[in-house]
Amino acid sequence: MQKRTLGRTGPSVSALGLGAMSMSGAYGAADRTESIATVHAALEAGVTLIDTGDFYAMGHNELLLAEALRGRDRDGYMLSVKFGLLSGPGPGFGGYDGRPEAVKNFLGHSLTRLGTDHIDIYRPARLDPAVPIEDTVGAIKEMIEAGYVRHLGLSEVDAATIRRAHAVHPVSDLQIEYSPISRAVEADVLPTLRELGIGLTAYGVLGRGLLSGHWTAPGPGDSRASSPRFAPGNIEHNLALTDSLRRVAEPKGCTAAQLAIAWVASQGHDIVPLVGARTRGRLAEALPAADLALTADDLAEIEKAVPAGAARGDRYPSAYMDNLGAGN
Repeated sequence: MQKRTLGRTGPSVSALGLGAMSMSGAYGAADRTESIATVHAALEAGVTLIDTGDFYAMGHNELLLAEALRGRDRDGYMLSVKFGLLSGPGPGFGGYDGRPEAVKNFLGHSLTRLGTDHIDIYRPARLDPAVPIEDTVGAIKEMIEAGYVRHLGLSEVDAATIRRAHAVHPVSDLQIEYSPISRAVEADVLPTLRELGIGLTAYGVLGRGLLSGHWTAPGPGDSRASSPRFAPGNIEHNLALTDSLRRVAEPKGCTAAQLAIAWVASQGHDIVPLVGARTRGRLAEALPAADLALTADDLAEIEKAVPAGAARGDRYPSAYMDNLGAGN
């Protein structure tokens, strides 16, 4: 597995990372044994970056990873953890909490659940509109100085917020959605990252399954059922984009999913795609994308097949869109 460095101050990580959210029911039921086997397969393939959130199924994901990583060399992988989203028993969203005292509380719980003495990259999942980003980042800086965190990350914030955070402590990377059908980051955010020497970890590289080539309608417990891009009238149009992408992929001997991941990786060596595989089969399909080199002609064909702004529907329900750092 090739390596990439997250920004000027960030760590060296595998060219593809593993996003663990779907292992905790975000897209419907997941098999615990298979999820753990998938983590093991990723590590054996050279994946070193594993991304989670303390709110994924109320800590379930962190406990799952703790089980999967037990006995492994702690220097052999890096944990990226998001925090700050609030919820409670049952469905519902309770907002965000970026207060310094909350940051330290969230961190303590994550360290315990994950069974580790440090988090490699710690990041607020979203900006708390009631708390200056300087205060939130200042608390993480204290935890870095105390040895509980190694690097500061951000997630889904705009260019101005990135600058303010970076002025308090160097930011290793921004985690944000980026795929052939989610490209708003290119306007202001990506140029700012490159100006400041900050990396990008891209989630949603397959458009939450739209570009995977394995689409099935959302079942019980699948959060995509409320997503505008999967709504009737939009889903048919968006799946047609996958067909266009597949027609570009087939002559290259790859799948639409591999081509989409490779497209993200090709946008710069400062970008690391996160693959949200929850089975060894999906992981095995994704991994070759790390070695798939795209030419200028290939990129032009992909652009023609899936032009910027081609997707229909916002990437989140309207209630969540105001808290995103780069629109659609």
